[in-house]
Amino acid sequence: MQYKDAQISDRNEIMALKPTIYKANLNLVDMNQDLYCSEKLTIALHPSETETRMMVRIVAFALNYDTDLSFTKGLSTADEPDLWVVRPDGSIPCWIEVGQASADRLRKGVSRADKVKLYAYGSEVDVWWPKHASDLNALPKTEIFAFDANEAEQLPQLCERNMELTVTISEDHIFVTSDKGQVELKLTTLSS
Repeated sequence: MQYKDAQISDRNEIMALKPTIYKANLNLVDMNQDLYCSEKLTIALHPSETETRMMVRIVAFALNYDTDLSFTKGLSTADEPDLWVVRPDGSIPCWIEVGQASADRLRKGVSRADKVKLYAYGSEVDVWWPKHASDLNALPKTEIFAFDANEAEQLPQLCERNMELTVTISEDHIFVTSDKGQVELKLTTLSS
């Protein structure tokens, strides 16, 4: 009997951690494209992912809104980006990564999609970009943007398991608003 209990205990210890599920009612106001819509989003926060990263994924969703845009398995799957647009015929018009992706990671998107976008954020972007700029600039069909680290780090203050978010886009400024407050983000183009 003691042996069986030990097996069960060991099994529980090695079980993989599951993602935390977040829900967001997203109201999008994109003045650049004269687009106004609402979406109900379900977002999985991977155990190794921060709330900042998850919120940047939501902002990337708003910036690239398309009826076929979806979140993928993200960090747990090497063959998929963070978000992508996949048409019913299987074509991939847009492959979207978040963070400080390598050129190899983006090459995978370039080989499969019509367009690749990277949204970098965090305090290390100023160090990461000069080291990788030449490799990343050489990639065709690729656009790279960055959020100010201090601004992006404010996004988790809006985060809740069930969120009502409004994302307003005007030129290169993004305003993310909830009942908990507002965060303004400035998007900088690093490469296009």
